[in-house]
Amino acid sequence: MRPKFRLGHLVATPGALDAFKEASVGFIPYVSRHLAGDWGDISKEDAAENELSLKEGFRLLSAYHLPDGCKIWIITEADRSATTILLPEEY
Repeated sequence: MRPKFRLGHLVATPGALDAFKEASVGFIPYVSRHLAGDWGDISKEDAAENELSLKEGFRLLSAYHLPDGCKIWIITEADRSATTILLPEEY
């Protein structure tokens, strides 16, 4: 897999880390999907916005459901300095 952009510093909120632990899965597969441009469970409009954001240097947002149904977001900042894994309610 060739990444479509730089992650910058990868950080995760305590809630997201707890969610991965509860679901008994690691975060790397989800970050890999995000880097590959697989934006997960977002609308077609939001996916199109991410594709534009790749070209124009705007923020990127992916959403995924863990095996237990918990939803996580992965957000990469516009300047690609950081990527944060979080729960939607932590935004």
